[in-house]
Amino acid sequence: MNSHTELNPLLDFSDLPRFDAITAEHVAPAIDRLLEECRRTVAQLEAPIENITWDNFVTPLETTTERLGRAWGIVNHLNSVRDTPELRAAYNEAQPKITEFWTALGQNLQLYQNYKALATSPSYADLSSARKKIISNALRDFKLGGAELNDDAKKRYAEIQERLAALSTRFSENLLDATNDYKLLIEDREQLKGLPEDVLQAAANAAQEDGKQGYQFTLHFPSYFPVLQYAEDRSLRETIYRANATKASELGGNAEWDNSALIDEILRLRQEEAELLGYRHYADVSLVPKMAESAEQVETFLLDLATKAKPYAAKDLSELRQFAKEQLGIDDLQAWDTTYASEKLREQRYAFSEQELKQYFQEPKVVAGLFQVIEKLFGATIREDHASTWHEDVRFFRVEREGKLVGQFYLDLYARAAKQGGAWMDDARARCLKQGQLQTPVVYLTCNFNAPVVVDGVRKPATFTHDEVITLFHEFGHGLHQLLTQVDDIAVSGISGVEWDAVELPSQFMENFCWEWDVLQSMSAHVETEQALPRSLYDKMIAAKNFQAGLQTLRQVEFALFDMRIHAQHPKTGSSASFQVAQVLQDVRNQVSVIQPPSFNRFQHSFSHIFAGGYAAGYFSYKWAEVLSADAYAAFEEVVESEGTSLSRRVGQRFQTEILEVGGSRPALESFVAFRGRKPSIDALLRHNGMNA
Repeated sequence: MNSHTELNPLLDFSDLPRFDAITAEHVAPAIDRLLEECRRTVAQLEAPIENITWDNFVTPLETTTERLGRAWGIVNHLNSVRDTPELRAAYNEAQPKITEFWTALGQNLQLYQNYKALATSPSYADLSSARKKIISNALRDFKLGGAELNDDAKKRYAEIQERLAALSTRFSENLLDATNDYKLLIEDREQLKGLPEDVLQAAANAAQEDGKQGYQFTLHFPSYFPVLQYAEDRSLRETIYRANATKASELGGNAEWDNSALIDEILRLRQEEAELLGYRHYADVSLVPKMAESAEQVETFLLDLATKAKPYAAKDLSELRQFAKEQLGIDDLQAWDTTYASEKLREQRYAFSEQELKQYFQEPKVVAGLFQVIEKLFGATIREDHASTWHEDVRFFRVEREGKLVGQFYLDLYARAAKQGGAWMDDARARCLKQGQLQTPVVYLTCNFNAPVVVDGVRKPATFTHDEVITLFHEFGHGLHQLLTQVDDIAVSGISGVEWDAVELPSQFMENFCWEWDVLQSMSAHVETEQALPRSLYDKMIAAKNFQAGLQTLRQVEFALFDMRIHAQHPKTGSSASFQVAQVLQDVRNQVSVIQPPSFNRFQHSFSHIFAGGYAAGYFSYKWAEVLSADAYAAFEEVVESEGTSLSRRVGQRFQTEILEVGGSRPALESFVAFRGRKPSIDALLRHNGMNA
């Protein structure tokens, strides 16, 4: 290690990120140096290469850009999980430079021509199928990146990319700031009647940490959602529902965090980008690297799903309204009542509550149970490991097979004020072969669950709702895709190069095991008795599995259809036609929904998946991939009778080999067919959701 890397931990690529040493001051010099190295490499590779090969062209380009990607990935991750004014400033200063570089790289006509030359060179025939796929992807991405545009159009395209990156970051920051700013202090415990004891304890701890007496609630999901689910005080439910539904909007109380103008500008710029590239609209651009062929095909798929789900949803709502009126005295069911009334109906109909179930899912037991599932299905052992982290609550693990290291991962489970909401997986380092040496993958697995609470000076293990257990399995499915890959070329290793509407296949596939009796037995222990989940409660869970499945399906269809339409129906650049995002959302709801939220609801202002994430004109991927995942899981269901369990090592090995290990090295549909022996069918999804009658 030279003196420069000793001084700047972001430039040390010898092993794991040095989170204990990285500060905001390291960002600018590290990124500037890596950008300089990348530009120097690009300049060397721009010239025509007489005998072009993978080794003299792609390898040097991948080597330098991978270092930049890793360093920026660390900065981006820290900005998401340890937001500070200093880091935010450093991130925002560096982001335009990063965007400028990647945009220029995607537009580089000389590199594009060299990739074309490589694709027609004598050496191409000897390349592996993975490397041929990388070249094919690169040629596609150069077109999407504007490499074929004239100079003026390239300049405008670059300006759009830089502005979009800044707008997306600001969208996230506004949402985080609005979420962190809201604090609802309740001093009278009587007003909190119905809330579980662990929720009250967490709220009391939050108030105490702020030097206040009473119970403090925020807009972080583990804090506000139990109020909607359990609070008997209807006005309290309305108060926190309204705050959450209007955050980061013009109704949110702070104009500085209003995302309205950002949404309009993001959509306008995406439309302009599409037109520059010769497409009708941004949805067309988004779908080029996906499995789905067109916006029309996606809309047909979503509307077909809505048609199948709507009768079930209408029945769900009718039953809920009748129950609320007859049993709860609520004659006019409102948005802030539905979660509460649904929980009460579930309790009455199935004789158990989410809170009762939660007592069985202690964090240590759940995590250990998850690891057992991985070992049984994929023959991988997971052990605690050691690394510096960004917070004391973060844990680090290694994945081994037959004593050899396969990969490692960070597990960051709890919600914090300086951490973006939601749950996600991201890679810290991808698997690849470098000069004969294997670089093993490392990933981040991030959730936002309630942290352990301290009661009478004793720290109690965190307990998870069953939905949170499902979320953990979901994110770990993404992690497995990245960790278990056997592809040695970084551009199609793990999830890289996988069509976006197939990325959710392994994650949604893993969710299914959270409903299996033997799995739940191994990962449950009551907080007081340490007894595993009883069969009687499990049977009630299964009976309630598809409770309001119609409503839940329509909700996802609503989000996906809204996303697709705002990106497929935006007026052309320069058009005088008006475009009202709120009206599009209302039109979607009128067409497919059975529940209409209040007029003040500003859901779109916190829809970070499409305005600050990678799901623009791609949110449909969740339902699209659910078809794949349900059908894939059916292969495990089919062997239960013969093997006595869905945890089949034999079928797991096939799923591992044909789906997880190949990553993006071949089209996702080919991988699915290789596993299942046929093309996917929607039947399993409908059956899993109780909508196959």
